[in-house]
Amino acid sequence: MSGGARIAVIGVGNDYRRDDGVGWAVIARLRERPLAPDTVLATCDGDPGRLIGLWEGARLAVVVDAAHAHPGTPGRVHRLALDAGQLPRPSATSSHGLGLGEAVELARVLGLLPERLVVYAVEGADSEFGTGLTPAVAAAVPELVGAVAHEIATGERS
Repeated sequence: MSGGARIAVIGVGNDYRRDDGVGWAVIARLRERPLAPDTVLATCDGDPGRLIGLWEGARLAVVVDAAHAHPGTPGRVHRLALDAGQLPRPSATSSHGLGLGEAVELARVLGLLPERLVVYAVEGADSEFGTGLTPAVAAAVPELVGAVAHEIATGERS
C-alpha cells in the first residue's frame, strides 16, 4: 500500500453487475463517515495483483466482496479473518473468476500479506448486467458499513 497507510478498506466487485457492486456501495457509504486519518478506501475489480497492491504494507486490510453460495441466502454476510496466513475455505465463493483465496495465497508466497486481513463476503442474488443492488443485499449495506467502521476503530487501537 503506497503512502504507509495502516488500514486499507477495499470494496471488490463491479458496480454494473447488480449485487456484485455491494463492496463498492459499502465504500461509498464509508466515504460519508469520519474515519481514522490513516484509513484508505479503495475499490477494485478483484484482480489479485491489484488487491495485493492495495493491501500491501497495511497493518489491517478489510475486504468487502459479493459471494455466491449454493444454496444461498441473499444478503447474508460472512466474516472471515486471516489466521496464520490462510483464509478458511468459506461455503460462499467470490463472484470473480480468480477468488480472493488465490490472491491471499499469492500474497502469502510473496510476503505481501497485510498484518491482519478481514473479509466480509455478502451472498448475492443477481450478478447480471445492470445497476443497483437487490433489496436483500441493499438491506445488508448499513450493517456492513457499521461492521467495517468497527473493524477500523479496533484496528486503530491495536
